[in-house]
Amino acid sequence: MQETLEKKRLEERSDNRGWKKWGPYLSARQWGTVREDYSVYGDSWNYVSHDISRSRTYRWGEDGIGGISDNKQHICFAFSFWNHADPLLKERYFGLTGAEGNHGEDVKELYYYLDSTPTHSYMKMLYKYPIKLFPYEEILQGNRERGKKDKEFEILNTEAFNDNQYFDIYIEYAKKSENDILIKLTAHNRSNKAAKLAILPTLWFRNTWSWGYEDFAQKPMLTGIAGSQVEVRHQFFDNMKLYLEGADELLFSENETNMKRVFNKKNETPFVKDSINDYVVDGVKKAVNKNNIGTKMAGLYDKEIPAESSVEIRLRFSNETHLEDAFGDFDQIFNKSKADADDFYGEVQKDVKGEEQKEIQRQAFAGMMWNKQFYYYNMDQWANGDPKMPFKFTGRAFTRNDTWKHAYMHNILSMPDKWEYPWFAAWDLAFHTVTLARIDTDFAKRQLAVVLREYYMHPNGQIPAYEWNFSDVNPPVHAWATWKVYEIDKEQRGGKGDIAFLERIFHKLLLNFTWWVNQKDEEGNNIFGGGFLGLDNIGVFDRNAQIPGIQLQQADATGWMAIFTLNMLRISCEISLERPVYQDMASKFFEHFLHIAAAINNNLEDGTMGLWDEEDQFYYDKIQTPEARTIFLKVRSLVGLIPLCAVEVINQDLLDKLPEFKKRLEWVLNNRPDLASLISRWHEPGKGETHLLSLLRGHRMKMVLKKLFDEAEFLSDYGIRSLSKFHKEHPFGFDLHGEHLEVSYSPAETELSIMGGNSNWRGPIWFPLNYLIIDALHKYSQYYGDDYEVEYPTGSGKITTIANAANEISKRLISIFEENTEGLRPALQINEQYDKDEHFKKYHLFYEYFNGDNGEGCGAAHQTGWTGLVADLIAEVNEFEK
Repeated sequence: MQETLEKKRLEERSDNRGWKKWGPYLSARQWGTVREDYSVYGDSWNYVSHDISRSRTYRWGEDGIGGISDNKQHICFAFSFWNHADPLLKERYFGLTGAEGNHGEDVKELYYYLDSTPTHSYMKMLYKYPIKLFPYEEILQGNRERGKKDKEFEILNTEAFNDNQYFDIYIEYAKKSENDILIKLTAHNRSNKAAKLAILPTLWFRNTWSWGYEDFAQKPMLTGIAGSQVEVRHQFFDNMKLYLEGADELLFSENETNMKRVFNKKNETPFVKDSINDYVVDGVKKAVNKNNIGTKMAGLYDKEIPAESSVEIRLRFSNETHLEDAFGDFDQIFNKSKADADDFYGEVQKDVKGEEQKEIQRQAFAGMMWNKQFYYYNMDQWANGDPKMPFKFTGRAFTRNDTWKHAYMHNILSMPDKWEYPWFAAWDLAFHTVTLARIDTDFAKRQLAVVLREYYMHPNGQIPAYEWNFSDVNPPVHAWATWKVYEIDKEQRGGKGDIAFLERIFHKLLLNFTWWVNQKDEEGNNIFGGGFLGLDNIGVFDRNAQIPGIQLQQADATGWMAIFTLNMLRISCEISLERPVYQDMASKFFEHFLHIAAAINNNLEDGTMGLWDEEDQFYYDKIQTPEARTIFLKVRSLVGLIPLCAVEVINQDLLDKLPEFKKRLEWVLNNRPDLASLISRWHEPGKGETHLLSLLRGHRMKMVLKKLFDEAEFLSDYGIRSLSKFHKEHPFGFDLHGEHLEVSYSPAETELSIMGGNSNWRGPIWFPLNYLIIDALHKYSQYYGDDYEVEYPTGSGKITTIANAANEISKRLISIFEENTEGLRPALQINEQYDKDEHFKKYHLFYEYFNGDNGEGCGAAHQTGWTGLVADLIAEVNEFEK
């Protein structure tokens, strides 16, 4: 990558300090999280609700609209709004809890992340706010009346945005230096009548002083000066100032719980967390501190915006505390920051053809950047309570994550979605890093390293899954992601790989690999379990459940372990080029892979069947009953496609550089022909003197690809379905303990709740598994070259290479966000306003998953996390077609 100014900043800064000290690290939702839950029985969604969140001080983090904070979230800044109609300030996004939504939790606001550099030197987002009363009750009632078979009731189903009765509010940040941040808000009245809007840029401290810890006993202070400046004093910072141009007034309060409203107790101070709300909305003049001091403040800009016009407010948050004219160079700095961002992305996107794909990719990158969050969770303090608490804490009857007492998380993490999933999620994060590496390899590498640190990883080697249950088992994708990030980083470093990074990660992954072998291979025969493995509703029953007398053996778990083994083999080989002793580890993982291949593919000597079904020519889960019967669970799903992804290509040149590994490898192949015969074409060099390691041999590979590329099965116009469409006409039925269970194809939202409220793997298209399949197909192509031809789509009579087929699947995925021949974007067909309205049609939402039949977006609307992989696919498709 060419040396742009942003690229130089990335090379200069260390960790999340320097230019990355300040960023969009506020959550979009702190209420309703496990961390804020101090209920007896773990009622997280209701313990701190949206309604109570404006009055109750958070313990573990802060939320806000379009906000920023420092990297430890001591000082926070965000915007609040009031349309002179709502019963409360709009300080945070509104949405439904898991129980309130007909498909689980769901944010009911319209906002878009539009731009951000990796160092956040320039950022931009858009929030759309109704001029009329925000339809809180209508949204709640509309979803109550809908069931699992109905679509979600969204804000555009109300009349809130009819006739352009809304404000478009653009929030932008530009840094002059590491601690000098310029802030601009531009509010457009899109209606044909003048409308009032109160804008409240809000500055506050995360409350660290109320919990009885000596290190944080010193209370910080905000002090107003001359109605246009706020002095910021905090023990961990040099003095800073917030400069407010043209504010009507400054309002000061405290970030303290309103004890009267929350606990029906006397307040120790009249100035509490929701005092500014009471002053602005209810006109309670005594609610704010007239001495202009506190730990929370807001500047009030009460504007009447003419029809189809806009207003702009400007602020500056800076360590330059003696600026005579804080806004004299404001526009110049903003223009330069925006130009720097354009230069950076101009270099990133230099090979991307077409403005539409550039726009999609840049907004995908923006979502990845804006979805960073300060994540704080100290299990010991959370489980046992603090020395000082605003209520009597007697402990919990149910302590979530109680076997993870060592866990202490205090980092900037990439979130799946800062509203719907504003919490740690390990396997999501692994996929995030592949996209992140395109623009910030250092951050991507640190994300992979942090979840393997001793205060995340369990002493037994398990990686914590996600906040709601660290002990759930997610697919072991971190080794795969580590290798992908390493390759991207190596290319950007001119062919010089970061071996120290690989070695650091390898040792921790070795612990995790050992945990899998010891915990999830019950019979010691290299057939693995693991439960739901992130695929919540894909089975005929809850695969996490312990069913008496039933032993479940999983094709996906076994496939995942084969993938894990090959990833570790490849990493071992790479490290061995500099540290030859790692050849022993390469040999270990080579042999382990052979044993997994034997287990999944063959009838073993002890009579144990593999997981390949000869009748259907596909991999399935199977169960063994108390009567020693073996039954295949014949659900054609991603479960049976995961083994396809267990593939690695080893160059002959690499082998020649690793003589000890080569010698051991050849000994095994010569002395264990039963194992050697299980892997594809090892003795036959492929394109460019390469060797192939994969679970699938020629015929089986063709059979799986035949289903994969079949539009009546897995191949959709928009990617690979998670469940074969075969099950639409042929549901799979299964009787278990007198209950008839059934799996049928559902292209979008789930009609059942085996696990989770809005989780659905029964038909929709998910980017992470699509990406993994595409990555595997390119590896097969690397070995076979153009000699191996496939019919794509199946039954079409069109013959092509594996690489072309993989590229075509990538293009189908990208098309979800592109305008079709009717001028509509499939992801946004949920409402025609997205594509027909000039103030909507330029903006993209990166949904959690997509309808398997028409590409419509489903689930979390802002989960740029793993859906952000579209940015990587755009880069790869353009590179492939150069």
